[in-house]
Amino acid sequence: MKYTQLIIAAGLVLGIGMSSCKKSENLEEIETTFELSGNQAVTDNLVEDAHDLLDEAAANANLMGARPGEALQSMNNLSCATVNITPVSGFPKTIVIDFGSGCTSQNGVFRKGKINVVLSDSIRRSGSTAVMTFDNYFVNSFKKEGTITWTNTSAGGTKSWTRRVENGKITAPDGRYWLHSGLKNVTQTAGSATPLNLLDDVFSITGNHTVTNAAGNTRTAVVTEALQKKTICENIDKGKIRIDGASHFAVLDFGDGACDRIGTISIDGRTPRTILLR
Repeated sequence: MKYTQLIIAAGLVLGIGMSSCKKSENLEEIETTFELSGNQAVTDNLVEDAHDLLDEAAANANLMGARPGEALQSMNNLSCATVNITPVSGFPKTIVIDFGSGCTSQNGVFRKGKINVVLSDSIRRSGSTAVMTFDNYFVNSFKKEGTITWTNTSAGGTKSWTRRVENGKITAPDGRYWLHSGLKNVTQTAGSATPLNLLDDVFSITGNHTVTNAAGNTRTAVVTEALQKKTICENIDKGKIRIDGASHFAVLDFGDGACDRIGTISIDGRTPRTILLR
């Protein structure tokens, strides 16, 4: 009888211990998903920042297919950069955007290093490609690496692109890093009639991404409500992404369209936590 009671007691202790272990593992997985969701938010905004710089460099060099006499209006993101474009005539062109040892643009963003772009034709011409790489490049102390390829898929009067990220790596100011890759579909929803007025441009973004931390933990991120990026906003200002964990999911919410740095992450529909986008 005593032996039987000991067996039952031992089983209960083991069961409680296993339950505690499982809860601990679940909490760890959830925190990993939260961390990687925040990393995804930073990643998306750094990619959008690169898009803004490409558009501004192309507009400054009249590589947007604009009508003669149209006035250039931009955010002056390149106000402290040196931009070199070769050759003078014909395509493909190589664009080197050089922020040197570091400078702050007129909208308050600090960048340093170089962005290199090989452009096959005018940015807005269907079928054109722009391949972007980075040389010791930082945005607000986040180091960005990898290759981004834009392919113009415009048709029927709608301006659109696919944007593929390969071998992406972001290193945060505190030394943490994560890897990322994916394919997004970008459609211009406002401003397409005024190629040199970048201030009225608005883009809608769908697609998916994967993000992996230094420990090798990976999450898949899928846009569930199209992201919105206005050129006049420093960050993505609207839209939602779902990030799936093993037995839970997170929703990354970029907001309601206001130009700010605020986003939220919620796990399994629980009360969301506020994050700074970058």
